Amino acid sequence: MSSLFRPQPIGIFSLPQNFLLLPACNVEDAVAYHAQLMQGKIPALTPPLNWQFYDVAIRGELTQAANLLANENSPEAKFNAFVVQSSPEKYQQLRNELPAEILPLLDLVAYTLNYISAPPVAANLDGELLAFVQMTAASHCIENGEAEKALEILQEAINAARNVSPMLTAQLMGSLAELQHQLYGANPPVIQLYRQALQLLSLSDLQPARASIALNLGIAYQEMSQGQRGALLEAARCYQEALKFFGRESHPEQYALAQNNLALSYLSVPMTEASDQLRLAIAVQALREVLKVYTQESHPEQWASVQLNLANALQYLPTSHPEENLSEAVKIYEELLPIRKASGDALGLARLLANQGNALAHLGIFKHAVPKLEEARAIFAAQNEADAAASIDEVLAEISEQQQTASAAS
Repeated sequence: MSSLFRPQPIGIFSLPQNFLLLPACNVEDAVAYHAQLMQGKIPALTPPLNWQFYDVAIRGELTQAANLLANENSPEAKFNAFVVQSSPEKYQQLRNELPAEILPLLDLVAYTLNYISAPPVAANLDGELLAFVQMTAASHCIENGEAEKALEILQEAINAARNVSPMLTAQLMGSLAELQHQLYGANPPVIQLYRQALQLLSLSDLQPARASIALNLGIAYQEMSQGQRGALLEAARCYQEALKFFGRESHPEQYALAQNNLALSYLSVPMTEASDQLRLAIAVQALREVLKVYTQESHPEQWASVQLNLANALQYLPTSHPEENLSEAVKIYEELLPIRKASGDALGLARLLANQGNALAHLGIFKHAVPKLEEARAIFAAQNEADAAASIDEVLAEISEQQQTASAAS
């Protein structure tokens, strides 16, 4: 495509700007501007005159970009005008006007907009253009249940983009790692792919891509951790990195997922160092943040799970006022009891009752603690959970001893 500047920053920025094509340009300043684009950065330089449309577009000014393209009559200008202001009618018109070399990219945009039902064939394309078309072909395969084929296509796309577009390569690696993760679970090759993608993106301005891959990497570390301190702390670092971009107002679902996983990572770290107490406090705060997104009405199952984790964590949170935390935990357990009873999960109910009984016992409210613990013990015994039942017997014996001591003292 001699009418285009190569390599193209195609596929690097967000929709729809990631479809835009840079026309050929001989201006010396174009090289430095283009270099920043290929690094995933919004250039702090003045663009060449015929790239002004691109500069305003990647800054979110699509109407201004359309105005700058309106008087241009080149094939790539017509294509770019379609990208920023598309319609099915315009697509059909351009399908008959544009040269064959641009048609696969036109069809790619049309497929993304659901104007056509199948992605284009990447005929006569190479480098980043081939890789970008293959990325969409891989998505099409996934949607049609051909995940193994999608893996092959993504690897081919990485090979095509690797030497010409590091930012596109990084996003392809992230997609390949995510698909492998979904198909085969977390494993060292998946983690390596995520890490390679993050390394390529590290100096870019592509915060959404970095945050998404960091979140996925954290999940992979957490799944592989098996209680190992190093992997859990690495997962937590990944979630904290993701939370630099994912905010409660801007990305509530990702924010809640990252905060929840951060909390679970810290709660799973063995308590062997003084700093672990601080991590426990961070975990409690993270769970409180999750509950600002997950409400009982909007996310009932997630809400109940997070509330239970919060109540359990509060029992062990170091504080100068433990009674307040224990009282809050007891209140949360009581709120969850009807939900757990309705679920039919007998062991889950028993564990909840046991935890609530323990919290009440620590508060010295033995009158309410004993019935909770006895009910939990009965369920554990009926479910043949002898060890759990024996643990409760020990707590009940301690309560009885404390009551006898108090009675003798009075």
